[in-house]
Amino acid sequence: MERKDLFQKYIGGVGVASKLLLEEAKPKIDPFSPDAPIIITIGPLTGIFPCMSKSVALFKSPLTGNLGESHAGGQFANALRFSGYGGLIIKGAGKTPQIIKIQDNQVDILPASSLWGLGTSTTERSLSEPIRDCIQSVATIGPAGENMVAFSNVIVDRHHHFGRLGLGSVFGSKKLKAIQIIGTSGVELNDPKAAKEMYEQLNNEVVTTDKMYKYHHLGTSGNILDLNELGALPTRNFKERRFEKAAEMSGENFAEKMFRRKVTCDSCPVACIHLASLRVKFAPEHERGREEIAREEVLVPYNYEPMYSLGSNLGIGNPEAITRLIQRCGDLGLDAMMTGTVLSWITEAVEKGVLSVNQIGDLNPKWGDPEGVFTEMIDNLASAKHPFYAKLAQGLNRASEKFGGIDFAVVLGGNGLAGYTTGYGHIIGTLVGARHSHLSNSGYSIDQKILSGQKTIDDIAMFLVEQENWLNITYSLIACYFSRSIYSADTTIQTLKSIGINLTEEELKEIGKNIFHNLYTYKQQEGFDLEKEIIPKKLKELDTPLGKIDPKVMDRILAQYIKIREREGLKIRKDSSVLKDLLFQDK
Repeated sequence: MERKDLFQKYIGGVGVASKLLLEEAKPKIDPFSPDAPIIITIGPLTGIFPCMSKSVALFKSPLTGNLGESHAGGQFANALRFSGYGGLIIKGAGKTPQIIKIQDNQVDILPASSLWGLGTSTTERSLSEPIRDCIQSVATIGPAGENMVAFSNVIVDRHHHFGRLGLGSVFGSKKLKAIQIIGTSGVELNDPKAAKEMYEQLNNEVVTTDKMYKYHHLGTSGNILDLNELGALPTRNFKERRFEKAAEMSGENFAEKMFRRKVTCDSCPVACIHLASLRVKFAPEHERGREEIAREEVLVPYNYEPMYSLGSNLGIGNPEAITRLIQRCGDLGLDAMMTGTVLSWITEAVEKGVLSVNQIGDLNPKWGDPEGVFTEMIDNLASAKHPFYAKLAQGLNRASEKFGGIDFAVVLGGNGLAGYTTGYGHIIGTLVGARHSHLSNSGYSIDQKILSGQKTIDDIAMFLVEQENWLNITYSLIACYFSRSIYSADTTIQTLKSIGINLTEEELKEIGKNIFHNLYTYKQQEGFDLEKEIIPKKLKELDTPLGKIDPKVMDRILAQYIKIREREGLKIRKDSSVLKDLLFQDK
């Protein structure tokens, strides 16, 4: 179908998808219903300019019960653009496993029973075709998605992810094993000369300045030592904020001990995806007596979030052990961040006696144990057969309500926290963000600005509003989050103008605000109520570089945030005459 009206009004990406989600998803629909839509969109700059290499998926999240939003790099966005599409709407469900194959204007539903049960890397290799002069992409789920684990993901082109909020389980509910795209067309430009000049300006800024050097050099794994020194590296389920083995698990040590090469997304010159070399068992039955050589090399993408989640947060510093856990999550199709959140909660629950070893399958996890136990628990999560892990497969909120330990289940809005104990901005930013992610509004960054004296605590609420509104423009283009320093407001205006889209900064900001309102309207439609959200006791008592969290300060910031949003015309409180300020304070 043609929906040029949406692209004119909302630019593309998350903007267009936010409106389509409201149109296509029936209120209160089961996320696993055949009629529950998956909407995947790209933007007007896709396939033309540097770092415009992302696609965004919107869906009803089985993890949170409301908005699911996830972004992926790789070749997917360009393959879709070069097939002639600005987005996909996927509805229905197969009786047997299937794949969607898109090759230019040809869309086919093909059988995939032979792929069901396979890991993501094997599936991706099976579907990649030796075709020249094209851009192709494969997005696939693993066994965790097939078993509808609420935090399973979709792996894109082997090293990239629609990583958060359970898109893999929605694929699994539809018996959709993979999407394969092969694009052979180009992108028509109204003024090729203007676009070329703009491209060269942007590419020069990306490559020759320091704005994105960090991401190429060590990637986000370079955050580990800095955050540890700051006292903001979550350790042992957020019990501590410094890790004694930070140097061992650091990006610098990974680069020395594990690093093999870098890869990049299509249309991006940065190459921020760092791959670790891991030797895994391969056909040992053919090498009896020489098992040490019965191995093959597997390249595993690593970055800060899975490294913290499966490293310091479990008390593990060994780089190879962390890489093995990341690889296992990737092949099974589990969100590594949420998996680490779950494993650290189990470990603390056993430590505190809330859970018994017998309850969790005769396993006894301990902080810092890199062998066996955590891998077996990951396998149990993906299969979701054992009663305990079947409950966990529905999400940590539900599991902690049933088994206990809700006080130290480190989730906000149903989603696990990113790896920062920086302070108020990160906690509140995650809570109020449309997708409950640090990437919703960069709350962790204002905490760091407060520490450096650039901002104050009273600036947090406005920062979160303005940042999320503007990031909705970034995610409508749809640019990589890492390139946000490149695509400032002025540069975004110039770049859009070079392809014939004329918008002012004020118009862009208004679009960004309207997109947030769309997303929040959808959340409320599905039952989200900010005033009823559970804030785990652990986060209310968190120690940070800004000092011990003061619940009264948290409530004050939250009240300021609500007032700003309501001045925009978005109704957050059911009774706007009464400000309930007890989210963080004990009632």
